[in-house]
Amino acid sequence: MRPFTYQRVKTPAEAAAALMQQPDTKVIAGGTNLLDLMKLQIEAPAHLVDVNGVGLDRMNVTPEGGLRIGALVRNTDLAADPRVRREYPLLSRALLAGASAQLRNRATTAGNLLQRTRCPYFYDTDQPCNKRQPGSGCGALHGYSRVHAVMGVSDACIATHPSDMAVALRALDAVVETVRDGGATRMIPMAEFHRLPGNTPHLETTLRSGELITAVTLPKPVGGVQIYHKVRDRASYAFALVSVGAIVQRDGTGRIAVGGVAHKPWRVEAAEAALPDGARALASKLMAGARTTAQNAFKVPLVERTIAAVLQQAREEQ
Repeated sequence: MRPFTYQRVKTPAEAAAALMQQPDTKVIAGGTNLLDLMKLQIEAPAHLVDVNGVGLDRMNVTPEGGLRIGALVRNTDLAADPRVRREYPLLSRALLAGASAQLRNRATTAGNLLQRTRCPYFYDTDQPCNKRQPGSGCGALHGYSRVHAVMGVSDACIATHPSDMAVALRALDAVVETVRDGGATRMIPMAEFHRLPGNTPHLETTLRSGELITAVTLPKPVGGVQIYHKVRDRASYAFALVSVGAIVQRDGTGRIAVGGVAHKPWRVEAAEAALPDGARALASKLMAGARTTAQNAFKVPLVERTIAAVLQQAREEQ
């Protein structure tokens, strides 16, 4: 591990200011992803800003009837919160599918959104990876690609985003709140928060320099049957090959977001009009334009079968 300096801050404004004071600064909260990356020298920040003491660890009902989740709310507390389990069960189910209890006890809301890909080429510093070292190439394009993306990919990167929570938040139309040095705030819809790789896969979100996540806000509950179904290589705490976060209403309408297939949670609102027509009709529109390899082409029919299983479960629960 390379030397670095460390600073504790007490307010979001102080944290945002610290991010601008010197280059190569990273925020640390739970550290469940960042510390691993530092040990492997994939991340080598010169300065760490510890935000655990800034008070962003609470949940509050919004005036509109939604829920504001502080950036430092731990995944365990969020999944177990009675309001979340009752009004946003999709989110609770996604969190419980995402990691062991030990990791959930440390991992934060903001950190979950900002975790980096688990692509093996990203983690192997002897391999080319445009996300880790821009311009070096993408080893997965002509290498091992079974777990990689099939939607929104580019010649620069075919990595997937690993977060289960992000898939649920995309289906729930969540909004990410931020603050910058000087106090300027911004509201970023989940649909716009994560980037597709394009030619700059190392730029993973639309956060600006020095911008700090302060909260994630959920709109007023929409009801319906909410399901998170995750297909993985082993039953315990593996990243998704394909996951589906669904909200299905009694009239057959609803929302579908898919994980494990793109650089961000994959949702196509226009395709959801086909949801009452069944899984095949929906999946054909949701996955239109898929770009596959010989190893990951199975993900396209797997999305359809997973959606079919979710819709069947929704009918049984209604």
